Amino acid sequence: MPVAAITIAAMDTRQGLRGGATPLAVRMRPTSLDEVAGQRHLLTPGSPLVNLAADKSGEQGAVSVILWGPPGTGKTTLAQAIAHSSGRSFVELSAVSAGVADVRKVMEQALSNRDLYGVTTVLFLDEIHRFSKAQQDALLPGVENGWIILIAATTENPSFSVISPLLSRSLLLTLEQLSDEDLGVVIDRAVTDARGLADAVKLAPEARAAIIRLSSGDARRALTALEAAASSAANSFTGKGKPVVTDEIVSRAVDRALLRYDRQGDEHYDVISAFIKSIRGSDADAALHYLARMIEAGEDPRFIARRIMISASEDVGMADPHALVIAVAAADAVQYVGMPEGRIPLAEAVVYLATAPKSNASYMALDAAIADVKAGNFGRVPKPLRDAHYPGAKRLGHGKGYQYAHDSELGVVAQQYLPDELVDVSYYRPTEHGNERDVSARWEKLKRIIRGK
Repeated sequence: MPVAAITIAAMDTRQGLRGGATPLAVRMRPTSLDEVAGQRHLLTPGSPLVNLAADKSGEQGAVSVILWGPPGTGKTTLAQAIAHSSGRSFVELSAVSAGVADVRKVMEQALSNRDLYGVTTVLFLDEIHRFSKAQQDALLPGVENGWIILIAATTENPSFSVISPLLSRSLLLTLEQLSDEDLGVVIDRAVTDARGLADAVKLAPEARAAIIRLSSGDARRALTALEAAASSAANSFTGKGKPVVTDEIVSRAVDRALLRYDRQGDEHYDVISAFIKSIRGSDADAALHYLARMIEAGEDPRFIARRIMISASEDVGMADPHALVIAVAAADAVQYVGMPEGRIPLAEAVVYLATAPKSNASYMALDAAIADVKAGNFGRVPKPLRDAHYPGAKRLGHGKGYQYAHDSELGVVAQQYLPDELVDVSYYRPTEHGNERDVSARWEKLKRIIRGK
């Protein structure tokens, strides 16, 4: 039994909840793959991780892996469980604080351990996405030559954050967010296990459900919330028996839902996607909800403002041209006043866009024109429209026959502007929404005059 577990088990109830500086999440970290909650898709018999843990001799070869998944899903846990199960030497580095010198030192020691003692070293590198390309390059000799087994963890998509040579020499394994059932297993074990709370408290069912809900699939956060709530229950307990952790105590200990949001990770893209789609769908409440999630998670307000400006043109467009003016003004306001006050003009712009009439006609028209150009359907510029200001242009007929629209009483003349190959094409098709209803009627009239119909 670990020292920390012996110490906790030996204390009385009140002391057991306070004892030791080691966080509950660290004390409860599994020491074998059998104790790991969740990730069963990675831990089936014969899977790479199971084989890696079972191969004590190294005869099956050094297989490096990259573990990709949200925080609190067990990346560090899996790495340590594999190291402990296999009996290999285990070294842990964090890309936040380690550098190339630290990596090379590990490599040298690993090579020495292999040659002198026949011991394979497992190097666990947390947050590998924080390593630069040059720093990641330093890992290649050890991985390629089998001096180390690299287990790297990242919350960001490795395709964008890990260099290709390292990816090609490693197995990429994706961890899934823990289910409510998985979190329940983690919590129940922590309450009863001697390494954890050792049955020093009673966890009410509604409190257990609250911790699971607030943890958003993150085991570390679940255990942190449990520890805080158990400590709060013990500090206020004056009766006999065990302190009871209630949902009220949980709400006091954890005063808000623990947002899952990584500004460079998948959640970042999921939330901003939901934000834009809510504006497009005219649901102001949903749009404000996702705006609040981004603000509370510390998202760069300039990024939010940029997305609002794009939405103003892409989704509202000519149905309400003022939407872009409002969006740009909100972006300027954020620059001038900063946060947290900047949230106010952002909210104003979001509500304006969400409740505005919608049209993507101008955006779709441009995409249709780009598709024609990419397909080679562009032809030559009609001679009347070509530049006639350089020497020899008139001799080539450039500008000949051009009609100056401002000379017309209507401000528009019958004239061919499109190349011959596209003379009858129609890209812009206004909707009947908002301002574009009037634009639609005017555009049809203009086309008839321009094309002489």
